[in-house]
Amino acid sequence: MIPEAVRRLKKGELVAFPTETVYGLGADAKNSLAIEKIYATKGRPSNHPLIVHLAVPSFLVTNPQVNPETCANEWLQVLTPWVRDLPPAALQLICAFWPGPLTLVFKKDKHVLNAITGGQSTVAIRSPNHLVAQTLLQQFGGALVAPSANRFGKVSPTRAADVYAEFGDQAEIMVLDGGDCEFGIESTIVDLSSSDGLYLLRPGSITPAAIYAKTGLRVGPLNTASEPSISPRVSGSFKAHYAPNTPLYLYHADHVTASLEKLAAQLLAKNHLGKLRIALGSWQGTESASIAVANAASSSIQLEFFTIPKEHTSFANGLYRSLRDLDQQQYAAILMPEPPNGEIWDGVRDRLQRAAFGSGPSSANQVNS
Repeated sequence: MIPEAVRRLKKGELVAFPTETVYGLGADAKNSLAIEKIYATKGRPSNHPLIVHLAVPSFLVTNPQVNPETCANEWLQVLTPWVRDLPPAALQLICAFWPGPLTLVFKKDKHVLNAITGGQSTVAIRSPNHLVAQTLLQQFGGALVAPSANRFGKVSPTRAADVYAEFGDQAEIMVLDGGDCEFGIESTIVDLSSSDGLYLLRPGSITPAAIYAKTGLRVGPLNTASEPSISPRVSGSFKAHYAPNTPLYLYHADHVTASLEKLAAQLLAKNHLGKLRIALGSWQGTESASIAVANAASSSIQLEFFTIPKEHTSFANGLYRSLRDLDQQQYAAILMPEPPNGEIWDGVRDRLQRAAFGSGPSSANQVNS
């Protein structure tokens, strides 16, 4: 399967493949026509940049336990064709977290195609931690760009079946099945292109606290209010994103009954007939509270419950899978509880807020945040 995928990529075709985060829709990062196919296939705005995926240097594959200097030198050779300025902090992060769900944004080399960067002076790069992805990259012998393998703005795929559901009518797209993705949400993105520090552009599984604990490097929050013009655009930066077709709402656990009544009134005002089937997510261990909510619900509501893990990694792992499965069941709405406070929840909170903002059948209007 992988040799055939390599053959297709070299011909300028698209191949969907698994990573540890979500499935990506891959194309040769040096082939402008192949990259244009990605934008056209996804319906993605041409100014919305892509992430470059790199293989782990061959020496590090066979010698994973090396000193930091050797690690840095090996990665330096791989990154040189893509990056103009490589700060020391970059190599610290790379040797600590690559391969893994961490994307780094650099000042780009002049040879990097504008189609990849959305016309910006920066380029986003990562090395995925998935055997199929790494084998594909190694055998391809070059870099791949690979946004999530779904229609733009919709729920990201974490199973091969999700990719087939998105592009099943396009037989020319080859799909490599590598099972379910481990993390279930997209990578953390850190900006290294600024001269005044490191900034978080997208939260993910690797938190600023984890980065500090492992490297001593501090990653600051992006202040988009004061510096919107100099912040690089990155994947997942639209206010409406990751969105199901079914309207999705977030509720506070203390106000779920009031939220249901308000939602029911809104939906009934839109001429919904009969009982409203609403999927209500509740935290594990709160089944009795869910029963109480059901008893207090309006006679116009038919509640159907699903359980959400209390642990953040399990929540993230199953988030997109749950949204996709619920989206197929013709509910009038989906309600999910707001995640707890704390940066370990920032990744799923970010995805849920964008998914809720963009959800519903008329969610084609993508607003940049």
